[in-house]
Amino acid sequence: MIHTVLFDLDGTLLNTIDDLADAGNWVCAQHGWPEFTVEQFKHMVGNGIPKLVERFSPADARTPEQLAATLAEFTAPDVLLLDEPTNHLDIESVGWLEEFLINSAKAVVVISHDRKFVDNITTRTIEVTMGRIYDYKVNYSQYLVLRKERREQQMKQYEEQQKMIQETKDFIERFKGTYSKTLQVQSRVKMLEKLELIEVDEEDTSALRLKFPPSPRSGSYPVIMEGVGKTYGDHVVFRNANLTIERGDKVAFVGKNGEGKSTLVKCIMGELEHEGTLTLGHNVQIGYFAQNQASLLDENLTVFQTIDDVAKGEIRNKIRDLLGAFMFGGPEESMKKVKVLSGGERTRLAMIKLLLEPVTLLILDEPTNHLDMKTKDILKQALMDFDGTLIVVSHDRDFLDGLVTKVYEFGNQRVKEHLCGIYEFLETKKMENLRELEKKN
Repeated sequence: MIHTVLFDLDGTLLNTIDDLADAGNWVCAQHGWPEFTVEQFKHMVGNGIPKLVERFSPADARTPEQLAATLAEFTAPDVLLLDEPTNHLDIESVGWLEEFLINSAKAVVVISHDRKFVDNITTRTIEVTMGRIYDYKVNYSQYLVLRKERREQQMKQYEEQQKMIQETKDFIERFKGTYSKTLQVQSRVKMLEKLELIEVDEEDTSALRLKFPPSPRSGSYPVIMEGVGKTYGDHVVFRNANLTIERGDKVAFVGKNGEGKSTLVKCIMGELEHEGTLTLGHNVQIGYFAQNQASLLDENLTVFQTIDDVAKGEIRNKIRDLLGAFMFGGPEESMKKVKVLSGGERTRLAMIKLLLEPVTLLILDEPTNHLDMKTKDILKQALMDFDGTLIVVSHDRDFLDGLVTKVYEFGNQRVKEHLCGIYEFLETKKMENLRELEKKN
């Protein structure tokens, strides 16, 4: 029997875990074992069912192996179908999901634009292009290498065939009125009619390189915080945050959902009151992207008009290319009214609009959720070339890698600074978690 679990764009992962925990508790109830919480269930999946049984089941219960076999009927479906499962997960949850899929899942079919996630969990890549299906028994990065080799081979065969076709046509044109060559001409005409033309797979070779407008000059320290905190009644989100962001810094805000990343961004934007002192530097002009920015677009304008209104300088000559890079390539797509766009389309359009406005400080809150891999690469390169200051809230490790040089970690009501890139930070966190486990054991 195949159990199908769908992870969709609405962030239903925790609900699914609740369902699985309920199923596990039902099994426990049948055998008189104590129930466990969702957090304990997560611990079980992440650290192995036997450990959970040793900790939570009575001494006279079945063996861990027997319980594992029983629970497997409910917690290990034969096929997992995952549609953009990482879009609304924090960076720690993405790591947990990876571990679960690698160690516990049987078969996984995933649609994802998270390159690192796909690379880590997959061993097979299926490409659908130009009415054909190509099946590669490798992960995504290796597939890119093999696809390039395949296309080069196709191009070589295509060029050789085109040369042969042209030579054949030249022969036909030259001798079509020559009686002694009639049979040869007719033979070549029939050959061309029956010839199966070689097609080269589509590939965008425009290599659009997006450049931000030059950043206006600002003070040396765009953001300074001293003792900043935020509470809602008795609930403390974070307290005593002290950080200084220098001009030209590119930093990441990371941590579990609900720990205050977006809240601190809203404090910087002046949208929320807070404790402590938060000072913006001289002549700081902020460009802010969040998911709700899409709702601020003029619904009566077309996609093209929205961008044409803000584009200045050389980029005006590349508006069509720019729209194409963000998946508004065709004439029909660019002439759509904003009011008929989907949520994802509006988000992408708001992102383009932001990229064309001169600012000194860019604040991006989960900018990659609705972007494909190629578009993310274009955006990442543009941000790397950006000469202003960048704060980005993101769970996308591949996107952050090479982009940020400083990481602010949100957790346990604190904001902690790490002077390193994203992978060095994650390795540090991994070692800290191991030390914590060793202390508990």
